[in-house]
Amino acid sequence: REVSGKTPQAVDDMRRVLDDKSVDAVIVATPDHWHAPAAILACEAGKHVYVEKPCSHNIREGRLLVDAARRNKRVVQHGTQVRSTDMMIEAVQKLREGVIGNVLVVKAWNIQKRRSIGHGEPGEAPEVLDYENWVGPAEMIPYQENRVHDGWHWWYHFGTGDMGNDGVHDIDYARWGLGVRTHPSKITAAGGKYFFDDDQQFPDTQQVTFEYPGDGRPGDRRMFIYEQRLWSTNYPHNVDSGVEFYGTKGQMFLSRRGKIQVLGERNKRTEVAVAPEPQNAEKHVANFLDCVRNDRRPNGDIEYGHLSSSLCHLGNIATRLGRSLQFDPDQEKFINDDEANLLVSRPYRDHWAAPAGA
Repeated sequence: REVSGKTPQAVDDMRRVLDDKSVDAVIVATPDHWHAPAAILACEAGKHVYVEKPCSHNIREGRLLVDAARRNKRVVQHGTQVRSTDMMIEAVQKLREGVIGNVLVVKAWNIQKRRSIGHGEPGEAPEVLDYENWVGPAEMIPYQENRVHDGWHWWYHFGTGDMGNDGVHDIDYARWGLGVRTHPSKITAAGGKYFFDDDQQFPDTQQVTFEYPGDGRPGDRRMFIYEQRLWSTNYPHNVDSGVEFYGTKGQMFLSRRGKIQVLGERNKRTEVAVAPEPQNAEKHVANFLDCVRNDRRPNGDIEYGHLSSSLCHLGNIATRLGRSLQFDPDQEKFINDDEANLLVSRPYRDHWAAPAGA
């Protein structure tokens, strides 16, 4: 917590920040299970919000966050910095102008070598960790060392896997460049733990395909492919994180690592006036602050964040259940699938009302 002209102050309860009228905006940089609840509370308290990616732990709370932002007229910026990176903005504009024709298919990849989190056992939380508050609105489960620190990413209870942790960056600009402005209607996935023998619950290997039917006619349908391998250092274009857009007149390769290549028909190299630039966090924060001061929608508006984060949730659900799923983009529910719909939201608890250790 920092107020202009005052010494930064650490607090152990976010409600002290939300109740402070001198605080205009907050940054939510917690584990994933806290992202949407904290951001929603901030909006209700009249604060503008920069919320780290993914903006939600599940599809339902992402929609509730969008609603809270709109209802309270708050600026909510999603932490996918590519939205404020000039190279990405200019590259997507080139796609809109038809540099590779009509973009029908996109493939994003997240390929890197992660580490094992090992096998752990429940135990007592260290005194320096307020585990009750750390678990917060999630259902309580016993403390375990590899469930906290950076280990929380890989547990269903707290994280969203690497699709939500790192893949969401590439998913965001892939969806942006593909030009789709709704959820997909069909999700097909395969994958699981192909490499790691540890406590991680999320897959280390995934292949997910999303279909957007549009109006159903040729030229309006779209396909989105996501590829993940967390045990490899071999990846396309010599970059761990990238996207290929496939159009009717060519192909564009784009990476948030600061790479771009455009090919015309028959793989003829096409020069474009777009300067390479890695994703830029400083520009993204600056855009957020500018929008707070001038009451404008930010580059990474929460509606965009919800659509991109939901792709992570949809892909993880399809991989977890091991079958194709039909999704209603308007209702934000799966069609005729009670098991999948149980994963659209999650149970919550009022941890502030719970007795210590509950």
